[in-house]
Order: sequence, then structure tokens, then C-alpha cells
Amino acid sequence: QLVLGHGARRFHVAAALNAKAKVAMSRFEPSSYVNYDKLRSNVDIVRKRLNRPLTLSEKIVYGHLDDPAGQDIARGRTYLRLRPDRVAMQDATAQMAMLQFISSGLPKVAVPSTIHCDHLIEAQTGGVQDLQRAKIILENYAYPGVMLIGTDSHTPNGGGLGCICIGVGGADAVDVMAGIPWELKCPNVIGVKLTGSLSGWTSPKDVILKVAGILTVKGGTGAIVEYHGPGVDSISCTGMATICNMGAEIGATTSVFPYNHRMRAYLQKTGHIAALADENQDLLVPDSDCHYDQVIEINLSELKPHINGPFTPDLAHPVSDIGTVAEKNGWPLDVKVGLIGSCTNSSYEDMGRAASLAQQALDKGLKCKAQFTVTPGSEQIRATIERDGYAKVFRDVGGIVLANACGPCIGQWDRRDVKKGDKNTIVTSFNRNFTARNDANPATHAFVTSPEIVTALAIAGSLKFDPETDFLTAPNGEKFKLVPPTGDELPARDFDPGQDTYQHPPPDGSALKVDVNPQSNRLQLLEPFDKWSGKDLEDLQVLIKVKGKCTTDHISAAGPWLKFRGHLDNISNNLLIGAVNIENDAVNKIRNQLNGEFGGVPDVARHYKKNGLSWVVVGDENYGEGSSREHAALEPRHLGGRAIIVKSFARIHETNLKKQGLLPLTFANPADYDKIRPDDKISIVGLKSFAPGKSLQAVIKHIDGSSETIELNHTFNETQIQWFQAGSALNRMKELQ
Repeated sequence: QLVLGHGARRFHVAAALNAKAKVAMSRFEPSSYVNYDKLRSNVDIVRKRLNRPLTLSEKIVYGHLDDPAGQDIARGRTYLRLRPDRVAMQDATAQMAMLQFISSGLPKVAVPSTIHCDHLIEAQTGGVQDLQRAKIILENYAYPGVMLIGTDSHTPNGGGLGCICIGVGGADAVDVMAGIPWELKCPNVIGVKLTGSLSGWTSPKDVILKVAGILTVKGGTGAIVEYHGPGVDSISCTGMATICNMGAEIGATTSVFPYNHRMRAYLQKTGHIAALADENQDLLVPDSDCHYDQVIEINLSELKPHINGPFTPDLAHPVSDIGTVAEKNGWPLDVKVGLIGSCTNSSYEDMGRAASLAQQALDKGLKCKAQFTVTPGSEQIRATIERDGYAKVFRDVGGIVLANACGPCIGQWDRRDVKKGDKNTIVTSFNRNFTARNDANPATHAFVTSPEIVTALAIAGSLKFDPETDFLTAPNGEKFKLVPPTGDELPARDFDPGQDTYQHPPPDGSALKVDVNPQSNRLQLLEPFDKWSGKDLEDLQVLIKVKGKCTTDHISAAGPWLKFRGHLDNISNNLLIGAVNIENDAVNKIRNQLNGEFGGVPDVARHYKKNGLSWVVVGDENYGEGSSREHAALEPRHLGGRAIIVKSFARIHETNLKKQGLLPLTFANPADYDKIRPDDKISIVGLKSFAPGKSLQAVIKHIDGSSETIELNHTFNETQIQWFQAGSALNRMKELQ
């Protein structure tokens, strides 16, 4: 290494090994191979050009450049053209991605692409009844150094295995499936240096709960969060995955950990490519003395258990304080339901640690005071916890083991213990706790924490319970404290793969035809959106001026609406029904400016469209945070929207809007938000000379005849401007064909 330097280290040895024994990317695709040689070659080219040490995320991202020799690379400024290794889609968002791929007219995907069934399963009674069919990326498709894009905002789970896994909308997935270079703004890199070690009640979840409290829901926007430092080795591979998973809640492009022995142990247990990763370890860790744009330091030895919420995942509290804070704020203290699992916290280790607490309660004759549900994150986890007895412990303590799917985490929960509107508290080990997300009840106060704390609070039944200091009372009157949780990182007897639900693609799909019943209310083939007229957008009616937080859940709700994810017209009936109208502080109640009557947002939008009146939405900060669902961009376009003007955007949503031919614009002066009235019309001026870095103007026309002009910023590059002009990215793809 001293003689050859980083770039040449073991290059010839690794190349020879790879040539001798090709290693498949996954057990499902024996003819698609891991290619560390290409990664190394690209990294060497970029390292020579930049002449500086590289972070891990830079190695993997720049290692997937379409043109490493010519690509302009500047963090936070330039757009990178990338070649990801594969695409993963979940069943709800996959429908629209596949419909768009069908519209592209291409016969076959250019990279391995998979669909995972997890979102469309409703939780109610239990796993067998609700169906069990889900796989997580970490188990089957992630490997150190891979670049994977997925149509789910929690795709970054794979960062726990040293991957760059990025959540995107379906149109981005179509680009990659079509073999077109995928564009990403060159991310900044936030370093989180971990020292000390985890112990006792503190878990990996507490790391990201703490980081969310520091960075807030928008602090990671435009950046990859890269964890490093000596504390990393005290976290299991699946614990790292939990941290990366919830990185979506701080707006991060993705999160990643460096390759280490904890990942190697996981790879060996799950049949992955440990030996090849070992050979290329220098590619899978950051260079010493690399530069981070921001550094956060966390001493794991001093980190306390946290619980975040309600209504936002960045409102962080130590568990020891939450009872007092809840009393002060009037939040319900009784815990109605404790929910553990889903993609964030459902590993074998998570389940084991939670079960160790449940067993302590059972040994003293106690059951949960709150309802308790368990959602395994995959078929492999479900089968293994059944085999090893954890599932029985959960049932014995009063829990219900649900299907291995998203379930309550995304609102797929047929909840019946409280009426809608009843104020209540639930605690979950999920990742999001936006208003009404889990159970469609806006009065539910949802808190996110670790599975261990959820289990302890479900046993105690109160937010005031601090398991580190407080006692429980057994039925015989005995007072006892819970011993800190323990659990095996990986199963001693290996994983039970469970039921094999993989469906192979046909060897030759050229003769296959996709037939969609025109009468179907769940699937609808897409019609191309109209092209830009070549003129400024004149007299756009303000559809709604949104007040406060507006996530993709507010824009396009999940839960019962998921069944329409493949039918654009039907799902458009949920457009912005959760957004608060500044005019009356009401949801789904806006004034129709054509007839003066109040109506639902989708109804008024449809009325405007029918009457040839294009419209605009006005919003606040971090508009579109949360899920990657591109329906939140497709729906406004379908119903006649032309522009979304806000103080700031979440990354995925801003890109999704551009892909569908809409104009995501931001106030040059955020205070100009206050100048717009709910009954205004807005003209967007300067589109004939639309260019990167050049602002546009909005002429605000008030109903009293007065007007004022404000400046609007945008982040469009040349390619994205072509999407707008063609009417959508898909239209542009067809033009190029």
C-alpha cells in the first residue's frame, strides 16, 4: 500500500480473483455479477482528478458515474449522471413505475429490477389471516458498494450493509430500468462521528432519534449522512440498517456505514458475498483525512434512550423526561397501543431484545397493559422468530403477531379500539409519526422509539414509566425492575428462509402483453401529459394556500387509498385532502373561486380543469417531506396543476414534480409567502428564457385589481428544463427514442 497508494492497492489481486470466480449480485439473479473492478476503476479516475481523500459515500457514488473522466463534480452544486446497479420497488409505488415503463415502449429492463410485496397488506387480526409475503432489501439484494435505487423513501435501509441505497419516485426508476443515466444533485456529506459503545437500554434507534433532534426533518436535505468512528463497531449490521432507514426522516439523500466485521458476520449468515467484500475493503471505507461538510459527534456511552414525537419525528426527548413533558403539554399519558417492527426495527436482534423484556414480565405473572402488536420485517424474520420461540413469548404477553408487511407503519391498520377523533397515545418503533399516518385518526399522538422502549411502555401502559429507574408491580404485589434487554445479533441456527414467494421473470417476455381492463378501478394505463405551450403561464388560480407542515401523506394519503395506486384518476380523489387551508384552518375545504362555494380540494381542482382554468399550490417549508410516493406529483399534474410555489422542498418530491412536467418553485424571499392570498391569480413570467440558475418572476394579481411582482427560484438543470418543455420526463424519453 505504501508503494502503490490507495488507488492501486490489491487491484491486480482483486481483478484476478474476480476473473476466476464471478459472484452473483443475488441468489435470484445468477447471471448478474458484482463488479468491484468497475467501481475501482471509476474511483481511481475520480481520485486522480480531484486529488484529495474521498469519503465512503463519494467512493460509491462517484464509482457509479456514467462518465467519471468528464463529469463535473462539485458537492451541492452539479448534477451527476449515474449508473445504479439495480432497482427495487415496493408493490404500492411499483404499479405506477410499471405503468410508466409500459408507456416507454421498451421491451426489457436494462438492470435487475424487483417488486416487493409489503405495502398492500392491511393489519387487523394476525399474520396468517392478513397474509405474509414480504422481503427486505438488506436480506436479498444489498451488498457493500452497491448503488441501488428504490421506489420507497426507506430504501436507505441498505446503508447498514455499506450500500448507497436511495429512495426515488417511479419516473426515476423508469430511467434506470430504461438504461438512461440517472441524475442526482451531487450530495454534500454530513459526517456523524460515533465514539464510545452502546450498552444497557440504549439501542441503535436512539442514535437516529438523537440525530433527528439535532438536524430536524430538513437538516439532511441534499446530503448523504456518513457514520464513522470507533463507535461504529459496537452496532450490529441490522442496527446500522435501522439508523440508515430513519435517515429519510431528516431529509437525507441516504445514509451509509463503512464495511466492518459486523457486516461480514451478517453477510456470512445470509449467504452474501463476504469474501469478495473483504478483498475490496479499501473501496468500502472512507479515506483517512477525508472532508465532511458538517460533523456531528455522538458519544454512544453517554447516549440515553430517546422517544420522539408526537406528530413529527424530530421532536426528541429522553425517555426519562417524556412523562413530565407529556403532562405539561396535555398529551395523553396512557399508552393505548405499542407497535414494534416494520422495515425500521424488525431484525432478529430487535425481536430478541424485545422478547427478553416480555419474558421478564411473564416470569412475574404480568401481561401488557396496552395492546401490543408485532410486525416482522420479512418472511425470513417471521419464520425465524416463530422457530426460536420469540413469537410465542409476544403472544403470551398479550401481543398479536401481524403479517410481515408495512401494516400500521403506513396506515394499513384497521384499528378498532378508539373512535376517530378520540385523543390517545400510541408508541411505535416505526420511522414516521405524522398526523393520522398510522390509523387515520388526527387525534392520535404517535411517538417513535426503540422496540425495547415500546415493549416496556406497553407492559407498563404509561408514558410516565422510565424503565431505567421505575418499578413494575407483579400480581402478587412484588415490586421489580426490568433488567436491560439482551438479544442475539444473529440466530445461532442460521435464518429460516420461510416460505419462498419469489416469482421468476419469464426467460423471454417479448410475446407477453399487458392487458388492463378499461373498467378496472385499480389499474389505468397512462395518457401522456400535454406539452408546454411555449408561453408564460398566465392567470393560474391559487387552488390552496397550505398552512404549516405538508408531507406527502397530506398531499396523497396512504391507508385505504393504496388500492388505487395504479389508477391515476381514482387516486387523484385524495389530492391534498390532509393539507390545512390557511383561509379557514380546515382540511379538504377550499373556496371554489368560479362559483364561490366551498368544496373538497380534488373536487374544486376537477371543476377548474373542466373549465380550462389551470392552477397553482402555495406552500410552506420542506413541502413534500416523507414518503417517496410520486402520486403526490402525478395527481396535481393530472388535475390541472402547473406549479407548486413554496418556501422550500423535500428532495424526492421536488424531483418527482419536475419529472411530471410541473414547476417546483421557491420564494427568493420566504416572506413573500405572506403576500399571496387564497383568492389570488398568479402569472409565472420568464419561461421563454427558462435557464439553469436564472430566476423566474411571479405576478400576483389580487381580487381588488392590485398586483405585485415577486422573484421565484428553481433548481432545474438543462435536462430537467427539457422535461418541462416536453410535458414530462417520460414524454422527453419518447422524443429521444
